[in-house]
Amino acid sequence: MDHYYFTSCCININIKDKIIVAKKLVILGAGESGIGTALLAKQKGYDVFVSDASVIKAIYLKELEQNEIEFESGSHSVERILQADEVMKSPGIPEKNELVKAIRAKGIPIISEIEFGYRYKGESKIAAITGSNGKSTTTALLYHICKIAEEDVAMVGNIGYSFARQIAIDPKALYVIEISSFQLDDIQYFKPDIAILLNITEDHLDRYNYQFENYIKSKFRVIENQTALDYFIYCIDDEVIVKHLELLTTNTNPLPFSMKQEVKKGAYIKNDQMMIKIQEERVTMSIYDFALKGKHNAYNTMAASIAASTLGIRKEKIREAVSNFHSLEHRMEFVATVRGVDFINDSKATNVNSTWYALESMQKPTVLILGGVDKGNDYELIADLVKEKVKAIICMGTDNKKIIEFFKDKVANIVEAPSAKSAVDASFELAEKGDVVLLSPACASFDLFKNYEDRGCQFKESVKEL
Repeated sequence: MDHYYFTSCCININIKDKIIVAKKLVILGAGESGIGTALLAKQKGYDVFVSDASVIKAIYLKELEQNEIEFESGSHSVERILQADEVMKSPGIPEKNELVKAIRAKGIPIISEIEFGYRYKGESKIAAITGSNGKSTTTALLYHICKIAEEDVAMVGNIGYSFARQIAIDPKALYVIEISSFQLDDIQYFKPDIAILLNITEDHLDRYNYQFENYIKSKFRVIENQTALDYFIYCIDDEVIVKHLELLTTNTNPLPFSMKQEVKKGAYIKNDQMMIKIQEERVTMSIYDFALKGKHNAYNTMAASIAASTLGIRKEKIREAVSNFHSLEHRMEFVATVRGVDFINDSKATNVNSTWYALESMQKPTVLILGGVDKGNDYELIADLVKEKVKAIICMGTDNKKIIEFFKDKVANIVEAPSAKSAVDASFELAEKGDVVLLSPACASFDLFKNYEDRGCQFKESVKEL
């Protein structure tokens, strides 16, 4: 392996009148966030060293070599890493990692990729979207509205390029960022002009010492640096959000959205009409004109529409974009109708709450494909919907005991399937004309697949082979 060495430099960065002195930057993890940070850091003159305990993907390896960024793959040089002035930790690396503990013990600052990108975003605006469910859909919808309005915008974060990479290669006036709790855990000064918090349900608790309160606090970090010039868009129907807000003193402009009550500022739905009120501007639209269907998507649509209004986008453009938006791949994606049976790919549903939203929108008898890597799932959350709507469950995973044990008295047919093809074949056999086969696993995908995209693609290919 080739390595490249450079002379250390000292960068002074002024944020909120505080000086950050950074020389040696170590990046842990060579995924999209790590490589994006490396490219931006190299561009800004840092002495960059990328370290990944796993094998670096060929596409990222090539970028490191082309940009003469020093790296190591397959191991960590602990002694060298502990000489860093600052460490950027990729979001997939947990705090319980021994190397992370050692870095913390030595007092070396650890930041996230969005924190690093924030230093160099200039005068650009940021709309940050977080929540347990609906982030990707809301991010993509807000981006679509901005594109329809011909804004100079990029969609980054967990969708597409990392924030840091976008700044390095093609900076924009506006960044619409999908942000996870893991990315928020290591911010310091990151401050979005618009923060959207869609909902908070129990998820990723293994990363938060199985303490729901820790996860809630992580989500709320999206507004901790906001000022009176910024906006906080949130679901006032979410009890977890409302209860935690009562404990906080916030400096931002709150813009709630609701399907249960009218709000003075923000958005609500009444008599099947969405009403958005931001200062003197009013936007009204029938929910029947929404491209995205289902109760959960009505919330997502309100959130994106409020954000667009705060950006000054004309109501005609908002209506146009909301009515012609196409949903994301692997998120309630219609695949095909085969002999009267509809197949829907919701592979991105990696937790029980996402599957709840999917089932809630089902209007036909459903064959549900569940399973994968269980993250401490509580299937009680979907028990009533399963009893009401699901005629059969296909367990697609290497260990299906928990699912079978929980649902054996609630569903007439439960079948195990060790692959996407066998799951599709079994579901098609159990389905009748007028039914739906829904892949909404409620679990991570790493037992049988590379990721949820791979799972969804294999599902779609198997449907096409029927």
